[in-house]
Amino acid sequence: MSEVPILVSPRLAGLAGVRHAFFTRQGGVSEGLYANLNVGRGSGDEPARVAENRARAARALGGDADALVTAYQVHSARAVMIDRAFEGEPPQADAVVTRTPGLICGALAADCAPVLIADPEARVVAAAHAGWRGALGGVVEAAIEAMVQLGAAPERMSAAIGPCIGPASYEVGLEFLETFVAADAPNERFFTACARVDKRLFDLPAYVLSRLAAAGVTRAEWIGRDTLAEEDLFFSNRRAVHRGEADYGRLLSAIALAP
Repeated sequence: MSEVPILVSPRLAGLAGVRHAFFTRQGGVSEGLYANLNVGRGSGDEPARVAENRARAARALGGDADALVTAYQVHSARAVMIDRAFEGEPPQADAVVTRTPGLICGALAADCAPVLIADPEARVVAAAHAGWRGALGGVVEAAIEAMVQLGAAPERMSAAIGPCIGPASYEVGLEFLETFVAADAPNERFFTACARVDKRLFDLPAYVLSRLAAAGVTRAEWIGRDTLAEEDLFFSNRRAVHRGEADYGRLLSAIALAP
């Protein structure tokens, strides 16, 4: 049994030879703003505590700390294919893809949408970090294309979006709406009115699901957990900003092929 709590996607849970987990903030050793399971090396948390948290998460998926691979995320549309852990500093990218059993592909987030994708027949998996900028720029498509290069096919893929800021919590300005509509007019459907006339609510998980579907991945779901609304379970960048806090922890979503 895992020593840390995990959430799973029904869409992915039944796939043969695929392990996955959406981790909460519970079950780690960090303190203060980072309590408890902060896995963000780029945070201001103590490195030893982050390392222990990452090791706990890796063990929950049947690996050791070195098996967990996460990129240096920069809100890009870049995916990297891996067959071993990174040596030295990780590359700047927002999706990690592998067909190597035992390697754990991870995505870090704290409101952005983590996306786990698997083709169990081709035995290829991916983890992507899709904030609004990366999602709009094509990070989902980049991950899928990298999987295809390794032998996967979109029509065989299943995907799940993990905990992220939900459609009732993601308040944005009109310029944000204009950016999406300028990119593609039908994107207006992902925005709804809210209490303030100069603001809108943006449905990030629905938008990411639409990008998956457009790329051919129709077996996909959001697990329905809102990082801003559920403080006991999730870190949230937006919550930290609203409170004037100096930093925040990072959540991990991860997927691997069973050896």
